[in-house]
Amino acid sequence: MIKNLHHVGIVVKDLDATMKTYDAMLGAKPVSKMEMGPMRKADYKVGGSLLEFFHGGAGSPFADWLAKNGEGIHHISYEVQDIAGELKKLAELGVKLQDKEPREIPGGTKIAFVGPEGSSGVVIELVEPAK
Repeated sequence: MIKNLHHVGIVVKDLDATMKTYDAMLGAKPVSKMEMGPMRKADYKVGGSLLEFFHGGAGSPFADWLAKNGEGIHHISYEVQDIAGELKKLAELGVKLQDKEPREIPGGTKIAFVGPEGSSGVVIELVEPAK
């Protein structure tokens, strides 16, 4: 069962310019920034959710997304309590899953993606926060 909106993932051309705009608009700095190989990310807290801004360098999945789709929303992420159970339930409903099993990311959080074919054209990410 979905607990709440976790974050919205947004792909941008220029992360530094985006951060300058959102610093001014929100009156706050990012709550976290990260570099993972050719990808850079900045997270802004808005209420109980996050805006995650991604910029991908050459060869990253976000660079490919940007070239094909331009800037904008990449995915919507929902927090769940039991990600494996949610994936099983979605598979039983016939929803097309990008990830049949959850992946653990640094810090112990588990994630999985549902393809846009199974969710009215929107890429969905499920997140089970580390315990």
